[in-house]
Amino acid sequence: MADKKSGTKSVASNRKAFHDYFVEERLEAGIALSGTEVKSVRSGSVNLKDSFCVFKDGECWIRGMHISAYDKGNIFNKDPLRLRRLLLHKREIRKFAAAVERSGYTVVPLSVYLKDALVKVELGLCKGKKNYDKRDSIADRDASREISRELKSRNRYNKGGNDDV
Repeated sequence: MADKKSGTKSVASNRKAFHDYFVEERLEAGIALSGTEVKSVRSGSVNLKDSFCVFKDGECWIRGMHISAYDKGNIFNKDPLRLRRLLLHKREIRKFAAAVERSGYTVVPLSVYLKDALVKVELGLCKGKKNYDKRDSIADRDASREISRELKSRNRYNKGGNDDV
C-alpha cells in the first residue's frame, strides 16, 4: 500500500445542510462510483446542494448528488444525477434507517473528500430547523462576527498597553 497517497483532501461540502438542519450525529461512508466519476470527483466537480439519502432493501442510496461528466471521458460517462450506493455496515444502515422512520430525522451528505486515495462521504443524521431556528442562528453568527470585529479594532488601536476605554 505504499503507492496510495495518505491524508485527506476536501472536495465538496454541503453548507446549506448546516443552515437547514441540526446535525445530531456524523458518520463516514464509502461510495460506489464508476471510473470516470472518480476522476470527476478528483477534479472537484461535485455538488451536494439538494442531496439526501434513502434506505431501500437494506441498502443506503444517495439521491440528488451531482457529479459532472468527466471532461475527457467517453461512452463510459454516467448520468450526473444517478442513484449511488453508499458503503456502510449493516448495523449502521439499520441504526440510521430506524432513526429516519421513527422520529422525523433525515440523512444528509455533509461533505465529500478523498481519504488515502479513496472517495468518502460524511453523512449527518439531521433534524430539520424551523424558520425561527434559522433566524436565531443567523443572529448568533452576526453577533459573534460583530464582537470579533470590535475586539480586532480595539486591539489594533491599543498596542501601547494603556486602556482608556
